[in-house]
Amino acid sequence: MISLLKAREKLLYPLFSSTIQKLSSSLSTVSHCVGIGEDSHQDSRDSEVVIHPSADVHPNAVIGKGVSVGPYCTIGSSVKLGNGCKLYPSSHIFGNTELGDSCVLMPGAVVGDELPGYTVLGCNNVIGHHAVVGVKCQDLKYKNGDECFLCIGDNNEIREFCSIHRSSKPSDKTVIGDNNLIMGSCHIAHDCKIGDRNIFANNTLLAGHVTVEDYTHTVGATVIHQFCHIGSFAFLGGGSVVSQDVPKYMMVTGERAELRGLNLEGLRRNGFTMSEMKSLRAAYRKIFMSTETVSLSLEERLTKMEQDQELYSVPAVSAMLQSIRDSFTESRRGICKFRQWLDS
Repeated sequence: MISLLKAREKLLYPLFSSTIQKLSSSLSTVSHCVGIGEDSHQDSRDSEVVIHPSADVHPNAVIGKGVSVGPYCTIGSSVKLGNGCKLYPSSHIFGNTELGDSCVLMPGAVVGDELPGYTVLGCNNVIGHHAVVGVKCQDLKYKNGDECFLCIGDNNEIREFCSIHRSSKPSDKTVIGDNNLIMGSCHIAHDCKIGDRNIFANNTLLAGHVTVEDYTHTVGATVIHQFCHIGSFAFLGGGSVVSQDVPKYMMVTGERAELRGLNLEGLRRNGFTMSEMKSLRAAYRKIFMSTETVSLSLEERLTKMEQDQELYSVPAVSAMLQSIRDSFTESRRGICKFRQWLDS
């Protein structure tokens, strides 16, 4: 009996084996087809525009792929949205305004205004809760009907309740570069020029026509007077009222901001070498902390510093000296005072 069962098993095994192989092959094919279908559905979902029924989107607005518009949003007739932009509930875009790819408007944010000119944002910008960006300036010299402009680069984070205004005249622009962090309740007025990778802490206020270079850092409640120029890698202490220029690499603080030395920690964090910082410290001391018995004017100290070939040959030192000199050109405000040479 056992031998008979074994014989039947030998006869049927090739049949079962062939059937299993065919079934396995067909299941693999089905699985592959399902996978392709899922990818195509995913691509379709990624490019789908989702607009809540309560949103007011003008039919002439240009909407990119994958845009999401939440409840009670407004998008004007001349607006252009790049791919992947997301508008949270009750955020609004007006006027001739263009947003690059992957920009985000948090609830209550307002971008653009129904004014001649334009507001342009690059890619990956976040506009925080109830921030107002690209609206009419507060300069009384602005004339209704004049074109006014705001240009913002990429990867900026503009936090809650910030205000950033367009230019005050057609011949100028408010410009903000890339990778800036602008914390809550900051104000950037008309015609300001902001570079890259700056950090403005809460309640930093910039009056009109202020220029800020790159990698600067302000602490909270800092106020900057109109037409001031803040050099790269500068540090502005909390509560400072800056009424004159801050040269490159320097640190200021005070109710009427005074120079307090170099921003050495900021330089270290941004890759300056020990040799560069040592040279900058030596140059700073020769200019602002001179121990010579004969009192020299600032111009004489700068000239003497430029004759020091060892220090002046260091690029960072020559850049600092040039930044100081530029602050005394005709259209500039001079540099913040230093207590040891207030009378010079």
